[in-house]
Amino acid sequence: MSLLIVTYRTSSAMFNCYQKKMILYRTFILLTAIFFISAVCCAQKILSVDEAIANALQKNYGIILAKNDSAIAAIDYSYRNAAFLPQLNGNAGIAWTNNNQTQTLSDGSKRNKNGLKSDNINAQLALKWTLFDGLKMFATRNKFKELLLLGELKIREQIESTVATVINNYYNIVQQKQQLKVIEEQMSIDSERVKLAQYRLDIGSGAKPDVLQSKIDLNAEKAMQLQQQALIEQLKEQLNQAMGIPQFTTYDVNDVIDINTNIALSDVLNVSEKNNPSLLIAKKNIDIAHITLKETKASLWPTLSFNSAYNFNSTNNQTVINTFSTLFNLVNGYNYGFTATIPILNNFNTRRLIKQANWDIQYKGLVYENQQSVTALNVINAFQSYEHQQKALALEEENILLAKENLDIVFQTYKLSAATLLQLKAAQQSLQDAYNRLIQARYNAKVSETELMRLSGQLVK
Repeated sequence: MSLLIVTYRTSSAMFNCYQKKMILYRTFILLTAIFFISAVCCAQKILSVDEAIANALQKNYGIILAKNDSAIAAIDYSYRNAAFLPQLNGNAGIAWTNNNQTQTLSDGSKRNKNGLKSDNINAQLALKWTLFDGLKMFATRNKFKELLLLGELKIREQIESTVATVINNYYNIVQQKQQLKVIEEQMSIDSERVKLAQYRLDIGSGAKPDVLQSKIDLNAEKAMQLQQQALIEQLKEQLNQAMGIPQFTTYDVNDVIDINTNIALSDVLNVSEKNNPSLLIAKKNIDIAHITLKETKASLWPTLSFNSAYNFNSTNNQTVINTFSTLFNLVNGYNYGFTATIPILNNFNTRRLIKQANWDIQYKGLVYENQQSVTALNVINAFQSYEHQQKALALEEENILLAKENLDIVFQTYKLSAATLLQLKAAQQSLQDAYNRLIQARYNAKVSETELMRLSGQLVK
């Protein structure tokens, strides 16, 4: 009996000594982690999501290309009133001739001369001004304006899409950082398991398989840590590309995913009907199709033009064969008048084009209605996901507390040899799964929120 008491006291003293060592070890690990994190934070700039968006708005290739495409419409719009102006063209020419000429006159006499040289200079300044063309010039001017607005809408659509991509990429990095912290937390637990299993084996109360299994689990977590770090670096490169900044740019991101929990479905549906870029583009295409129809119908009307020209013609003959021919002739002056072109028959081409324009209006209308349906469906799906993920988030936040408490109890009982290694591993896995679900739910809720803002055209204001 005395021997058992001595043994128990010895074991208790050794276990207390082990606990003190663990406290010192944890303190050392904590201080090291604080120092490492401080060093990293000092070395790497924290990139906020607003800064990432600002970089993308300035340097993203998709946005730049969309702006270049829109610049063509802007150039056309700047010349929108040119259709009302007259056309003025100048022509000038000079010609030299060297002829051999033979003539037989009515009295039977003949004249023959070689090397008849002459030069002719002519110039013309012609003006044509269309006064009426069935109002086509007015329709063309309005079309340039609509095309400019269409280009601006396409830029806005590209900006909304790019910003959504940047936000999702950014918070995906945040999500993976949180996953990395979970792995590192599991590593610290596995490290303690290895030391505890080795200690038990040393005092004769443990088993070698427990030590080996603990080391295997620790190495597995280390491998996961390396994979997670590589994944984070890959995601950063994707974000760099979306922001249009050089590859291998070093920075860190925030650790928190902020979620707007006050979005209402009715509000998003109402706003998306007015602000969704894809809907606005489809609607603008209908407006342009109507103007195209007006341009086509204008071909049914007569065209009235004012024409005027100034002419200059000078002919200089060095020699002539006929005594009545002129050696020098100069003609200059101007003319003016009106020309009316009345369409009578052009193989029914205008009627064909009018029918095609009407069909195009109907087609653009169907595209708009389809886009309305697709947008509403996407809004509803995104909102349902948004609500579901918020509920899952609240549930997983509660589960985390339970899983942490469960792991703490199992780990303490494991230290006292009142729980098995399998029970401890199950508690660890339960905590890790709860963390994974929590992090995923938080990220999914943010993605759904971003999609709702994009669909309603409120992502960029």
